[in-house]
Amino acid sequence: MTAAEPVRTAAEPTLLLIAHGSRDPRHAATVEALVGEARALRPGLEVATAYLDHCAPRLPQLVGRLAGAPAVAVPLLLNRAFHAKHDIPAALRATGAAHPVAEVLGPDALLLTALERRLAEAGLDVDSAAERARTGVVLAAAGSSDPAADAVTRGLAAAWQRRRGWGAVTVAYASAGGPRVPEALATLRAAGVRRTAVAPYLLAPGLLPDRIAEAARTAGADLLAPVLGAAPEVACLLLRRYSAAAAATTTPLPLAA
Repeated sequence: MTAAEPVRTAAEPTLLLIAHGSRDPRHAATVEALVGEARALRPGLEVATAYLDHCAPRLPQLVGRLAGAPAVAVPLLLNRAFHAKHDIPAALRATGAAHPVAEVLGPDALLLTALERRLAEAGLDVDSAAERARTGVVLAAAGSSDPAADAVTRGLAAAWQRRRGWGAVTVAYASAGGPRVPEALATLRAAGVRRTAVAPYLLAPGLLPDRIAEAARTAGADLLAPVLGAAPEVACLLLRRYSAAAAATTTPLPLAA
């Protein structure tokens, strides 16, 4: 080992990133890009990725490879809905693992910064207070059958409007209940904004982001941002969740009966 190489302490657990997975290859590519950003921010940290469905390795395979080594599971999820409450705990229990599980990524101010990064990349001057005041934004999320999860998304939208002075911010969903993107855009126009933008509140490309993009184009949105993807703010937040869970005295998930 050279002097320039980072030193990883023996006590530092592996960051076990758990993503949902998708048949769309852009999903796994985005997850790997995000892992690359995290490794760049935290050299020497061991990061391993597992998927709940569609992609490899699946969670049982990866837990087996860890062979009992300490790890902290970090759900690659924006909201605490069904996957966070049920799928991931059940999948970990099924492996017999008792790794602590970090909080989901959202809500967090860093995600708002990442959303603004993507809006800026799409051509919006997010640093101009005047431009923000004349712009209405649709925060387009996946949607959930869990009312608490949708309430968190609406709260994030309201906080974004208050803190940054957007002309309006409203929420749309690509699945589950409404409103959909066209309805949200109509609401913004009725509120008198001069420009409309759609900001997908999603981590990776796939079916739902494509649905949001098509709806935004069909309904005549002035601007469509890309998904959050491997934004540095997302990578930073992922590491914060890992560090908080690693530092806390976390009660492990019960082993499978």
